[in-house]
Amino acid sequence: MEFTQEEIRQKYDEEASWYDFRVSMLERLTGIARLRKELLRKATGKVLEIAVGTGRNFPYYPRDCAITAIDPSAQMLELARKRAETLHLHPHLQVMDAQALTFPNHSFDTVVSSLSLCTIPEPVRAVREVARVCHPDGKALLLEHGRSSIQWLARFQDRFSDAWYRRHMGCRWNREPLEFVRQAGFEILSARRSFFGIIHAIEAKPSSNPS
Repeated sequence: MEFTQEEIRQKYDEEASWYDFRVSMLERLTGIARLRKELLRKATGKVLEIAVGTGRNFPYYPRDCAITAIDPSAQMLELARKRAETLHLHPHLQVMDAQALTFPNHSFDTVVSSLSLCTIPEPVRAVREVARVCHPDGKALLLEHGRSSIQWLARFQDRFSDAWYRRHMGCRWNREPLEFVRQAGFEILSARRSFFGIIHAIEAKPSSNPS
């Protein structure tokens, strides 16, 4: 069984107040906070963040970035707004589906996704939208998790993928984010794995010859 985007949105609306509590320990364990800081310092200019959640990336953006952030969950966006206020940031927040962005082509210098491609029902479609709205000279910064590069662990993820999906709000923990980025017409500038080959930090630019 696969959840629809609407079902996933409802789950995140319901769990929004607990989300930061649930993920904080996991992020400390995996080193994601450090990876956010390292990757997002590369953001420049007009920035779009898809599936912003509660705004956990906000502390790591350079202060001169003009941030637009979207999420399908209004409850998650409300928490992102509160986090932005405490940081004295003024992002433009919108309820929107990353699979169908309403922005014109080439609207942003940097597009960011973090820990979202595991949950979006059609991840390649979403990353193609990222490519569309990214300026030809711009970049995409992605911090994602996926199928481990360690075979025994990857097999474990495969075996329990459905159970994890049902228990964790539609998260497919054995997806291949690097392949999604390639399929969407990006050129990989850098890609690094960490935490048993599960966490991906990816910098990419729109390809001049998309497939």
